[in-house]
Amino acid sequence: MRDRVIDISDEGAGLSVRNEQLVIRRGDVETTVPLDDVAALIVSHPAVHYTQAVLTGLCARGGAMIVCDQKRLPIGMVMPLVGHSTQTERFAAQREASVPLQKQLWKQVVRAKVMAQARLLKRLCGHDHGLARLARSIRSGDAGNIEAQASRRYWPAVFGPSFRRDPMAEDHNKLLNYGYAVLRAMVTRAICASGLHPSLGIHHHNRYDTFCLADDLMEPYRPLVDEIVLQLVRERGEAAPLDKDSKAALIGGLAARRYEVEKEKRTLFDLLTGVTASLADVYTEKRTRLVLPVL
Repeated sequence: MRDRVIDISDEGAGLSVRNEQLVIRRGDVETTVPLDDVAALIVSHPAVHYTQAVLTGLCARGGAMIVCDQKRLPIGMVMPLVGHSTQTERFAAQREASVPLQKQLWKQVVRAKVMAQARLLKRLCGHDHGLARLARSIRSGDAGNIEAQASRRYWPAVFGPSFRRDPMAEDHNKLLNYGYAVLRAMVTRAICASGLHPSLGIHHHNRYDTFCLADDLMEPYRPLVDEIVLQLVRERGEAAPLDKDSKAALIGGLAARRYEVEKEKRTLFDLLTGVTASLADVYTEKRTRLVLPVL
């Protein structure tokens, strides 16, 4: 698996499967990609049609399909139900996890997120605006709501004092939305590969959200998206559009980039799989802490 993310946004296309290959036909031009190589397929052009074999082929190999609305922003995702040989056992352990354990896990996630934000600010500004100090004060379950306190310092420092994180805004928030959707799909895929259920969250709990656990575990890696978007804004201006080039930069910055961890070059999906596997081990009492690589 080479973890390719394919975005169909620039023109209509017909998608099908032939000989274990995803076939993309645009007019008389046909390209193929091995299904085993596809981590996520993003369909954002309104004139795209696909066969049932595309959906079943992706799900059988642990891939995700993301569908977009009329603004070409992600609104839904199709993921596999079966992804691990001991899935039923892990579902049960996940469902029965105690509240104190969940609170300790959330403390680890929030601390990792705030420290990631601190590292980004240090690179951008030369100082972290006190975020590392805040991270050290996080308690079980983030009882002091340090995550929100850090955000109030973080967003103005990254994008300027007038910026507000608003998913409905038409400024570069739309770039963040798209990047986070790609990241969410990658995390969800890793969750399924580790035999966990994406709807059973650590902290996020919403009866209408199928991906609560993905929303939890992606938190420490959001700054990866933020940094790519900041670079796009610097290069293309405050009104940087969510076009083919911007999407390619976001996908490439997440899925194609190699991250050095412990002197090894790893894909982000490799690292996320390590995170979700460590969570499965916590739930089955094989370890006590998450493995959250520092990027």
